[in-house]
Amino acid sequence: MASGGGRPSASRGFAYAPSTASTDNLPAFLAPAFATRHSPLATRHSPLATRHSPKRQPLALGLQKETENSILSPKMALTPRFFRSPTGHFFLLGPRGTGKTSWVNALFPNALRLDLLDPATSRDLSARPERLRERIEGQSAPRPVLIDEVQKVPELLEVVHLLIEEKRDLQFILTGSSARKLRRAGVNLLGGRAAQKRMHPYMAAELGERFRLADALRFGLLPVVLGAPDPQETLRAYNGLYLREEVQTEGLVRNIGSFARFLEAISFSHASTLNLANVARECQVNRKTAEGYLEILEDLLLGYRLPVFSRRAQRALAVHPKFFYFDAGVFRANRPAGPLDAPSDIDGAALEGLVAQHLRAWCDYTDGDHQLHYWQTRSQNEVDFVVYGPLGLHGIEVKNSAQVRPEDLRGLRSFGEDYPEASRWLLYRGSERFRRDGVLCVPVEEFLRQLHPGSFPN
Repeated sequence: MASGGGRPSASRGFAYAPSTASTDNLPAFLAPAFATRHSPLATRHSPLATRHSPKRQPLALGLQKETENSILSPKMALTPRFFRSPTGHFFLLGPRGTGKTSWVNALFPNALRLDLLDPATSRDLSARPERLRERIEGQSAPRPVLIDEVQKVPELLEVVHLLIEEKRDLQFILTGSSARKLRRAGVNLLGGRAAQKRMHPYMAAELGERFRLADALRFGLLPVVLGAPDPQETLRAYNGLYLREEVQTEGLVRNIGSFARFLEAISFSHASTLNLANVARECQVNRKTAEGYLEILEDLLLGYRLPVFSRRAQRALAVHPKFFYFDAGVFRANRPAGPLDAPSDIDGAALEGLVAQHLRAWCDYTDGDHQLHYWQTRSQNEVDFVVYGPLGLHGIEVKNSAQVRPEDLRGLRSFGEDYPEASRWLLYRGSERFRRDGVLCVPVEEFLRQLHPGSFPN
């Protein structure tokens, strides 16, 4: 996939991926374009960047001070993204490390930029949110206004709302990695005048020939991880420093140890029907506390529940949702693996999660209201994913095996009986493409490479 340093068009977004001559520590599919001279913990383009504390050392990666000093000047290359910019005001939400800041900086290079992860900026605007108006009025000409991590000072939304009401010649771009504070402050303060959009990890088609399924299952597809000299260590740092310290810093939980156990316990429910009572028992908290922890994960956009597809239901269906971490690599970082854990079980959950994050991104990046569900009857006939929207009804089953067995098609056959208009897919780890019993069986890597927003593979 082409990349370049020119100004991107408005129809397509870009995210930064570091590059350098050395690629020894990178997975195979990243070596051509993602080699780097810097640590992702030391730059603004990392979710773990300590912009407010330049003296803080990235201990999670074990870097020596002289090494850190030598890697603070990255060479950045643009990687095209499928996300398209709305023409008006918009929120851009997504977990840290998905490339939000890199994308908006590339697409709006002349914007008035306010970085709320900078303590001085955050303190100034927290003390007097109306200073936002002063800064805007101090510009010599109208410019887009980019507020990065707006959830840090949600009071700014009132000022933004007033400025929008005054119909000034402005465009507001508001990025955020937490929906919690925005919801509490009331995103509806903007009166529906700002679209709500999401940024996801890379899709396989965005990486093109650099995508390799085995590496994606191991490291996930977060830009900040794939752009690191050591993706495995960066995943550990992301999990430890962000998932835990971010929660602790915001004071979202009283007992960080219990929350850390929850992150591990719920990883066993990844790609499975969620039984929150079992998760609570596993991490030794009551069910109400576990529900609160799950809401925090969802508010931080780090996990989500997948509902059952029930339109025109003809059978008794399951009532509990499935749970997924938002990225296969983050799932791996949280899932403990010991001698009693079958690698195939972990690989299977990672594969299903990888397909889920692609389909979720596809739904958000494609025009129209497309929804992602799963389907399961009380008799345990199941289809892993159901995509429903203007571009059709699609049932998708995922198997972590190189062969397709007759029993693998059972759920899709039942789904086809109830929804004969649906296209039905079985994605597996083999290499042949064929149709059996009305089900199109396709290698999962081929499917992911062909999944582009705006159209469904055929």
